[in-house]
Amino acid sequence: MSTPKKIAVFMPNWVGDAIMATPAMTALRQQCREAEIHALHRPVIGSVLEGQGLVDRQIVLTKESQKAFSRASREMLKSLRGEAYDLAILFPNSFRSAWLAARMGARKRLGFARDGRTWLLTDHIPPKSKKIPNPVMDEYSRLVETLGIAVKSNRMTLSITDGDQAAFEGFRSRNRSILHASEGYIALNPGGAFGAAKHWPTEHFAVLAQRLVSETGLGVVVLCGPAEIAIAKQIVELAQNPRVTSLANESVSIGLSKAVVKHARMMVTTDSGPRHFAAAFGVPVVTLFGPTHIAWSETYYPLGVHLQHQVDCGPCQQRTCPQKHHKCMRDLSVERVFSNVQTLLARTSTENPIIRTKVA
Repeated sequence: MSTPKKIAVFMPNWVGDAIMATPAMTALRQQCREAEIHALHRPVIGSVLEGQGLVDRQIVLTKESQKAFSRASREMLKSLRGEAYDLAILFPNSFRSAWLAARMGARKRLGFARDGRTWLLTDHIPPKSKKIPNPVMDEYSRLVETLGIAVKSNRMTLSITDGDQAAFEGFRSRNRSILHASEGYIALNPGGAFGAAKHWPTEHFAVLAQRLVSETGLGVVVLCGPAEIAIAKQIVELAQNPRVTSLANESVSIGLSKAVVKHARMMVTTDSGPRHFAAAFGVPVVTLFGPTHIAWSETYYPLGVHLQHQVDCGPCQQRTCPQKHHKCMRDLSVERVFSNVQTLLARTSTENPIIRTKVA
């Protein structure tokens, strides 16, 4: 491939997917050093890219700028045409991303042949079957490897800004008994934008928090976004222990959550975007899977443990439980989770985080 001078990368739409695209982005940056790389993405994805040096410019695609025939849309399209991109790489499978890449005049447009958009792409590769779960991370890497770019590592990356660190220091100073430096804490992440089917019962999280404090001596910090504030507060209330706190009373942000995970001894999380914060920062993590197949979000992280309670009806990939019993998550016991946390804590207390190499 002749090195393009200006590249537009359409980033994945979800935080977790965007983090899983960072190995591909790292390879692109390393092997196209002279190119100017722009990332086009939803507002929330900026927190994944900031501070990493993977791109030269971030272009935020707001809802208004993506509305057909709106003034904001016309202005954005005019601006993008002026960039004269040599190459557009489309991580999303959407028709909209291909349509925009074509309308803005990118000379070469690379993406997966999905959603009836092949005619809008100058270069496309066949996607793997949706019937057979396969890692999204591998698909992102396969896309850039089509350009002759070797993705040599599966290592995901993140960074925190000075502002994120300052917010964390403020939180830590207000919760010094919980976040004591010599003892440390475990981060719990109960959220899941995918839907209620991914949620582990709030009561389970509360009991787990109690046991973590009483049996490991570590503090507990419950993460939350705006949609999980009530859940986080309830976990703290049910746990009834002064060494269990949450971010519910803070100015919640992805940046603060990243900083909390970066400084944690371990993370216990549902299968949601923030679970990948742990791997990106080399923090041990136990992930609780319910309706989703583990293979879709496999990241080959050696300090990660995946737990899933087997049920006849799953994994169903549904946002809410079709059977109304939610056994895949409800029957994943606190005892099983706690036992795996203990094992991973014991193993990682004498280990250093392992840098991942690409798995064939």
